[in-house]
Amino acid sequence: MFSYICVGSNDLPRSVAFYDAVMAVLGHPRIDYTEGESATWGKDEPGPHLWVCLPFDNRPATAGNGSMFTLSAATRAEVAAVHAAALAQGGSCEGPPGLRPQYGPHFYTAYMRDPDGNKFNAVCYAPA
Repeated sequence: MFSYICVGSNDLPRSVAFYDAVMAVLGHPRIDYTEGESATWGKDEPGPHLWVCLPFDNRPATAGNGSMFTLSAATRAEVAAVHAAALAQGGSCEGPPGLRPQYGPHFYTAYMRDPDGNKFNAVCYAPA
């Protein structure tokens, strides 16, 4: 459905450390890092990729109100591990790991923000 998702950062080295830890849990290594510009995680072309960059307009990166991206997890344990990695790297919790039955009988997710305030979640759709 998508090729990549891009979020802004005000401190790229901090973001690289954050997403290295988070994406490693899901088996998505960093595939590119241009110091002072951007970093990318995911699969070879055509993706999907998560791209983190300094804003092109040189203004501060800000999180979008109502914006969120979702990372797919194979197991509920991966969801919990992503949440733990995010918090260990300076992220914040927006909703702990657990079922959200309003979205489906097996919708197991955790919601987080990265150190720049970008909201994301990890979700597993598989039964326990």
